[in-house]
Amino acid sequence: MAIENDEKRVVVTGLGTVNAVAGNPREFAAALRNGVCGIGPITLFDTAAFRTHNGAQVKDFRPREAIPRGLPLKRMSRSDLLALAATFQALVQAGLDPVPEALREEMGVVIGGGAGGLLEAEDFFRDYLLKAGRAARFSRLSPVSCAATANRLTTQLGLYGPKATIMTACSSGATAVGLGSDLIRSGAARAMIAGGTEPLCRMTFAAFNALKAVDPEYCRPFSGNRAGLTLGEAAGILILESLAAAKERGARILAEVLGYGVTCDAHHMTAPDVGASGAVRAMQAALADAGLPPESVDYINAHGTATPPNDLMETRAIKEVFGPRSRRIPVSSTKSMHGHTLGAAGALEAVVSILAVTEGFIPPTINCETPDPSCDLDYVTEGARSIAPDVVLSNTFAFGGNNTTVIFGRFREGRVRRG
Repeated sequence: MAIENDEKRVVVTGLGTVNAVAGNPREFAAALRNGVCGIGPITLFDTAAFRTHNGAQVKDFRPREAIPRGLPLKRMSRSDLLALAATFQALVQAGLDPVPEALREEMGVVIGGGAGGLLEAEDFFRDYLLKAGRAARFSRLSPVSCAATANRLTTQLGLYGPKATIMTACSSGATAVGLGSDLIRSGAARAMIAGGTEPLCRMTFAAFNALKAVDPEYCRPFSGNRAGLTLGEAAGILILESLAAAKERGARILAEVLGYGVTCDAHHMTAPDVGASGAVRAMQAALADAGLPPESVDYINAHGTATPPNDLMETRAIKEVFGPRSRRIPVSSTKSMHGHTLGAAGALEAVVSILAVTEGFIPPTINCETPDPSCDLDYVTEGARSIAPDVVLSNTFAFGGNNTTVIFGRFREGRVRRG
């Protein structure tokens, strides 16, 4: 048995999010508790040429209102702006707005993403090729890189600690949270802004339509009539700190990052390994990193994309890791409400997991209409439950077989780890 010292323990002191059902964490908690569905017709771009037309779009996003201080927003992509808005929410909650001068060299940024500024690039090339609309100046392509968001954050906030961008498809945001935790544990940083951001764009929408992986109506995770995912957009941001740093400045601690695991299927570019070996190993690695036995997990925030093979694979993986107890653990997919936000998904669902701990409820899986005999766990289909989980396991399984599991827990002084 061992007790981690305060420099090695990683705690969460701030949360931020902008997504299809809410513009901040407080609204998000209420929307999750009430089973609000943010899926509807996409208006961000014309979907007439596609098989499907629905998505989980952030509506009425006004960057100038969401981002304080009148910061210069020129040449920023939608992805950058979503992340910046969520980051300021998290910094305010953490009591780090502005970031103290003494912390700036020891605070870094790690952001997961995918599309980056593709929406803006699409608009540029439309204007360039059709010679229509705004002048097609090549400077409009400056925010295209997915790495631009981390660059924007460090520049705007004056941070000099470690900086990284993670692109592992749908697991990017979760891996960013894990890497941010590792940088703190290793002593490379005392605090990290960690999370993910993803905008809707035509190219992503076209790709998933071409794969026929998108439900024409709305996603129905674990339902017998599920027909695919619903694409969404969002930013999810966590402020991570060493416990020592958080205590030193008297910060309010929301939760603790207990551990995480990363594995690869080495199986297929888009299809999951039906044997679920990668998912099983990711969950086992996270439990081992946290020093926790499987029976300690109170709630599983599932990847739950509503694609037939993914939901079946994840159900099998949970059964293998948790054995007979798997049928007694609440499992839910909040993608049924906020859609699949790809590079931001793991970070957004990290926010969900921490809200479950801090607000004392298990969010539901909505739209699960028809039982599937092969998906036979407790998917919380009847609505949110007023149960306060102590330990939450959050799964994110991505294209290319990139699997990440992160475990969050209620903060407890002197928490004992096994091993």
